[in-house]
Amino acid sequence: MKYTRTLVLALILLFTSFRLAANIPLENQPESNYKAEKLTYFNEDSTLHFGATLTYPLHVKKAPVVILVSGTGKQDRDGTMAGHKMFADIANYLSSRGIAVLRTDDRGTGETNGVYETSTTADFAQDVISAIAYLKNRKDINKKEIGLIGHSEGGAVISIVAAQSKDVAFMISLAGLATKGLSSLIRQNEDLVKAADIPDYDKKRYNEINGLMFQTAYQYASSDSMEQKLNETYEKWKIKDDAYYKGLNIKGYDHFRFPIYSYVRQAIGTWYRFFIRYNPEDYLAKVTIPVLALNGEKDIMVAADQNLRNFKNYLIHNKDVTTMVLPGLNHLFLSCKTGKQEEYRTLEGHFSEEALQIMYHWIKKHI
Repeated sequence: MKYTRTLVLALILLFTSFRLAANIPLENQPESNYKAEKLTYFNEDSTLHFGATLTYPLHVKKAPVVILVSGTGKQDRDGTMAGHKMFADIANYLSSRGIAVLRTDDRGTGETNGVYETSTTADFAQDVISAIAYLKNRKDINKKEIGLIGHSEGGAVISIVAAQSKDVAFMISLAGLATKGLSSLIRQNEDLVKAADIPDYDKKRYNEINGLMFQTAYQYASSDSMEQKLNETYEKWKIKDDAYYKGLNIKGYDHFRFPIYSYVRQAIGTWYRFFIRYNPEDYLAKVTIPVLALNGEKDIMVAADQNLRNFKNYLIHNKDVTTMVLPGLNHLFLSCKTGKQEEYRTLEGHFSEEALQIMYHWIKKHI
């Protein structure tokens, strides 16, 4: 999910982004039947310019197109995470089969200006609307066949866009967020703690303080006193936790640490205040276009059961909703063993061929 605002085990969790070493991307393979055009487009008042790449199938007069929308953490247009270029893989696959793909550098990344750190999920939705406006003015694009593909937090972004814009023909969620911000943070951290190689008593402590801090942040998200309340919550808990640990009679040094300072700095920011109060039902209830939602079965960043169930539940006025869990895949749609973040960099291969095939055939069915 676009923010290298990461929470692994110290657990100030948002959906993480990685920039590690590399794989040979599919886009570096021969381009026999599509072209790649580097371009720049602007938002409505020209305060933002976006650096992007449009891959376009040859011998197509007016192509259908999808816009790729990244998750949390500043990402380049290729969607580079842990050395894997998931958006480049998707663009290569779809454009070589007749579908144009627009992928863009995030705010403050590559050839895009703006300040990512002070932007919210709603701001990113406006960036997508700028991309739609740009594509509608191209003569080689079918303006009635503009779709969105959002990964992780990008699933929330495209939900907002689809609820607000009549120009979106379909949307695809890839491990996309369809859970309330507060609930998603709690579940995400619980799953990470469960997967962590730490004693059970430390798992209990992490879950307890995470829950208290998230609930406090949610309660005071619109308040000037949020920072004060978070610190008060932590200090009160720390007294109780010190007594708890002492009662365990464990010899040796207590390695447990909650990063209170960095968490508070993050929580009082504009992104976090919006995100923790985010309610997907406010947007998905208004979405009537076809929706495909895919999740990896081993994803511990965006739980498949919770989010796919919510896509079904919240798209109440929508008769064309498909949800699928893909076995053996992690948050980046890579084949894996554990789904843990530290495993990402060790994995070889590309974005799941099965997921690519499912997306392609579903899009062809709906255009």
